[in-house]
Amino acid sequence: MALDPQLLEILACPDTHHAPLTYDAEAQTLTCTECGRIFEVRDDVPVLLLDEARGGPGQAS
Repeated sequence: MALDPQLLEILACPDTHHAPLTYDAEAQTLTCTECGRIFEVRDDVPVLLLDEARGGPGQAS
């Protein structure tokens, strides 16, 4: 099951810039278009926690 397209339209990075996210269905990840953080999608639920994101400012991917 994939993420609902309407949900993808409203999802945004949880950081203060609230930039849009791009969805990679194969990798099951959402990537911030501004800071580059990568958020996992687990069991069709986006995990938008900054502490669990990969990459981003000052972090290695």
